Amino acid sequence: MNMTTQLPRIALAALLACSAPAALFAATPADTLVVADAIDDIVSIDPHEAFEFSGVDLNNNLYDTLVELDPLKPGELVPGLAESWSVDDDGVTYRFKIKSGVTFSSGNPLTAEDAAGSLRRVVKLNKTPAFILTQFGFTPENVDQMITVEGDTMVLKTDKAYAPTFVYNCLTAGVANIVDMTTVMANEANGDMGNEWLKSNSAGTGAYVLKSYKPNEGYILEARSGHWRGDATLKNIFMRHIPEPATQRLLLEKGDIDVARGLTPTDVDGLTGNADVRIQDDVGGQVYYLAMNQKKAELANPKVLEAMRWAVDYQGMTDTILKGQWGVHQAFLPEGFLGALTDNPYSLDVEKAKALLAESGVTLPLEVGLTVRNDQERMDIAQSIQNTFGQIGINVTLDVGDGKTVLGKYRARQHDITLQTWGPDYPDPHTNASTFAMNPDNSDEAGATGFLAWRTAWDPAELGPMTEAAVVEKDGDKRKAMYEEIQRKHRDSSAFVLMFQQKSQTGLRNNVQNFYTGGATDSVVYWLVTK
Repeated sequence: MNMTTQLPRIALAALLACSAPAALFAATPADTLVVADAIDDIVSIDPHEAFEFSGVDLNNNLYDTLVELDPLKPGELVPGLAESWSVDDDGVTYRFKIKSGVTFSSGNPLTAEDAAGSLRRVVKLNKTPAFILTQFGFTPENVDQMITVEGDTMVLKTDKAYAPTFVYNCLTAGVANIVDMTTVMANEANGDMGNEWLKSNSAGTGAYVLKSYKPNEGYILEARSGHWRGDATLKNIFMRHIPEPATQRLLLEKGDIDVARGLTPTDVDGLTGNADVRIQDDVGGQVYYLAMNQKKAELANPKVLEAMRWAVDYQGMTDTILKGQWGVHQAFLPEGFLGALTDNPYSLDVEKAKALLAESGVTLPLEVGLTVRNDQERMDIAQSIQNTFGQIGINVTLDVGDGKTVLGKYRARQHDITLQTWGPDYPDPHTNASTFAMNPDNSDEAGATGFLAWRTAWDPAELGPMTEAAVVEKDGDKRKAMYEEIQRKHRDSSAFVLMFQQKSQTGLRNNVQNFYTGGATDSVVYWLVTK
């Protein structure tokens, strides 16, 4: 055997050990996708505990859900492990008929008991993402009666009638991944329902199986044959934890990696002209916003709030300091969500903003503080806002602190203005609508920090009931229209200025095709990739 054919095997063996010498990466193996990213956010890879981006990305390729989001059919709910689903006339009883012939990576057949047992396990473990399911009224005490099995059908009962799309959207979230309950429970220790074992093993129906995982180093996935969707094209996925963008860029240029997921705008610019590399642009789920504390009388003045909307240099920032990383977006639902708005009516208009301030009756110059995390990107945004607000008569003093301190002030309602980002917790519009447009109790004693409106001491008035109505609306088109109306009212009259939506720029070697990074509502897909 000559060295040309031997090298990929040697390299792959080293990959599996997560200790490959740099010299072995001069040409990545033809059947292996080598990805570089920062994955030190992973807390757990148990799919019912994972709630960080990197862990959810990983699990999207090891596990499947009953209802899924197809990357080839954006925004459409498609059958996953359930071949069909329905809701009874009572509005609370949902039935999911399980696909036949599907197996787990162990070889065990998928059953309705696995589906029910997996969702019960989420509730009983009660890890961070469990609220996505427990918001439907499930508790460790009642879940065995609320999620049951009738033959090849899983039956789920909610505590009240919700919009069916709300239930189905939540079941596409990573926390609703179905696990091989026989295998998982065989590895239970001290009543943990297999939690510790699933931190280094997989037990799913996904296109890939976990072969190796080392925190802060990387992981290896191996394709399994006979997957119900059809076998993945590439046999192996190797994730290398490389947090330094410049290092990612260098390895991509040399061909040592196939995909770089953490490039900065500077790195992207540096790759211009490289014929072996291309940049893929996608949208993410986070939004940037300003929140104005309504306890400060001047900031509760509607004319002042409107003036601020016309005093942000949205386009200027996205063309320079945020180039390629964020795009102008002026509503709380990210593009990709049901009912998301894509029009952006506000732009920098200093004269209009000045006129609105003059109409407000507040004493000028208005002195305010802007609480901001000590991060270069956020500081650049804050300084731009300081500059343009200053032009209209609002003097901004930057109150800079670490992330914990800044969030602490925001959650304690101790800010004037704060610059923040927010990302959705699950792929349904209620996730952001409830946080931006609901505030059941605006008193200090309520301590309702989960509602951003509460943190800002803002009473959403009619938007609260409108949001509650939208989450139970059964007609999908009506529900979409309701969220559009809520966002328009929120955009024009709230204590928030929504500014940007996250974008991502992924560096790819030119031979890599069909790499889906995941959008605002879903996660990375490896099984479609070709080289």
